[in-house]
Amino acid sequence: MITIRFYRCLLSPIIEEFLYFHDFTNIILIFILRFVGLIIVSIVFNKIVNKGLLEGQILECIWTIIPAFILVQIALPSISLLYLIEDAPHPDLTVKVIGNQWFWSYEYSDFWINNSVFSFDCYIIPEDRLILGSGRFRQLETDNRLALPFYTKIRLLVTRSDVLHSWTVPSLGVKADAVPGRINQINFVAPLPATLYGQCSEICGSQHSRIPIAVDFIPLKEWNIWRSEWFTSDTQEIKADVVPGRIY
Repeated sequence: MITIRFYRCLLSPIIEEFLYFHDFTNIILIFILRFVGLIIVSIVFNKIVNKGLLEGQILECIWTIIPAFILVQIALPSISLLYLIEDAPHPDLTVKVIGNQWFWSYEYSDFWINNSVFSFDCYIIPEDRLILGSGRFRQLETDNRLALPFYTKIRLLVTRSDVLHSWTVPSLGVKADAVPGRINQINFVAPLPATLYGQCSEICGSQHSRIPIAVDFIPLKEWNIWRSEWFTSDTQEIKADVVPGRIY
C-alpha cells in the first residue's frame, strides 16, 4: 500500500474540479487578453480613419453576445462546482470538528463510549519532541491524528468553543470557518490512503500558527481496528502526550 504524505497535492474530486476550472478560466482569460491586446495595437498603429462610420449594429450585437456567452461558459461549471461542494447525500461517516485555543477537538457522532460521544483532542507536537529523521513535519504534526477511511463519503461539521477558527486542508480542497453560534458543513472523499496536513487559516490569537491539522486516510479495516483500540483502551493514556493549555 502506497501512502502519500504531502501538504499540497490533489487528493479529492473537489480539488481536481477546482484545478480543471482554474485551467479552463485561465484559457479564456489568455484568449481575451490576446484579443484585446491585438485590437489596441492595431488602433495605435492604424493611420486610416473612417469618418463615415456612425453606427454598426451587427458589430454591437457581436461584442454583446460573445462576452455574454463567455460568462455563461464560466458560470455553468462554477455553479456545478458550488453544488458539488455543498451537496452531501447520505454521508457514510460524520465527524464534528470543534476549534479551540489552540487545538482541535474531534467527535465521532456515530460512536459512543460509556454513554458519551467518542472524541479526542489534537495538540501540536513541539519541536523538541520531534525525532530527527522520523519524517514528521515541523509545525504540522499533532499528538493525535484525525483518522478517516478512504473511499468513504465524509461529512465534517465545523464549529468552535471560543474565537473564530478555520479548518483547512488544501489537498482536499476544503475550508470551513468555525463561526460562533453556527455549524458549517464540508464534504469530501479521499480515493487513496494518505496523510494530509493543514492549518487554521483564520487568525485566532497569539498561537494561531500552532494549531495544525493532520488527517490519516486508511483502509476501512484498519480504521475499524483503530476505533476498537480506542474503545478498549484508556483514552486518557492514549491522548496525553502534550499538556493541554501549555504554550509551546
